[in-house]
Amino acid sequence: MKSPNIQIRDDGRLRHFLSIEGLNYGLLNEILDTAESFAGVAEQSVKKVPLLRGKTIVNLFFEASTRTRTTFELAAKRLSADVLNINVDVSSAAKGETLLDTLRNLEAMQVDMFVVRHKDSGTAHFIARHVLPHVSVINAGDGRHAHPTQAMLDMYTIRREKGSDFGRLTVAIVGDIAHSRVARSQIHALNLLTTGEVRIIAPRTLVPSHVESLGVRVFHELREGLRDADVVIMLRLQRERMQGGLLPSEHEYYQLYGLTEEKLSMAKPDVTVMHPGPINRGVEMDSQVADGPRSVILQQVTYGIAVRMAVMSMAMQKKVAQDADA
Repeated sequence: MKSPNIQIRDDGRLRHFLSIEGLNYGLLNEILDTAESFAGVAEQSVKKVPLLRGKTIVNLFFEASTRTRTTFELAAKRLSADVLNINVDVSSAAKGETLLDTLRNLEAMQVDMFVVRHKDSGTAHFIARHVLPHVSVINAGDGRHAHPTQAMLDMYTIRREKGSDFGRLTVAIVGDIAHSRVARSQIHALNLLTTGEVRIIAPRTLVPSHVESLGVRVFHELREGLRDADVVIMLRLQRERMQGGLLPSEHEYYQLYGLTEEKLSMAKPDVTVMHPGPINRGVEMDSQVADGPRSVILQQVTYGIAVRMAVMSMAMQKKVAQDADA
């Protein structure tokens, strides 16, 4: 018997957001549409909506991050939620308290949502299986497994730049596929949104085995993989997750796989260049491309706030409605 999808409520609504896997085309588009409705909030004189007023959201980060944690915090505050940032390095967890004990103590403070980032794959799912029924969990990145909100802000960026018809697009993901939770989530999202062709371009040592089963076309030569691409997503080299000599040197990697204007000329003239950040300039791409007219890297950061607002509001939708009826 198939186990229930803990991300989805009985009514088909989002309860947790743990991975793209297990979701469907309709939910992904609902996230994108909801993000669109929040996109203008930043331009208001008061950058807030009262949707989650009185709710408490905890950013529970066991792994360092500035960009992701900051955008989650801004997203929660723009929804009028109260936000608690837990510095795990100096918390009770660092003193030996178990993860479940940490959760129970935070739940006793009437928390409504955990945003979790952890170096171990599966941690967000573990937490989601053990929280109280009214608590939602958002995965802000777990090991090599998934980074679903990053994937959704990338999908939102593509839709903003190229329109909603993903079926006519060729999207190339370049770099460290094997160690990237972002790439895994991007691939699932692009295929759910019926993208015309999804390519990955990487050295053989940075391509996971049987990756073709995810519905991608594999290239090991950058120029050939970029040919006629509509969107190019560059990935950061995941040095902290590599073991062994998978690359001769960063210099050689740049020579073969670093994005330059000359290599980018193989793609379509109106190609969109993306990167989840932070960029290693002179390794993944040169500054001329990163700062050039076809780059939307800074726009991705801006869009990330709206997408995270969308995911938080959708996961808490039922609870908000129940409180309104009370």
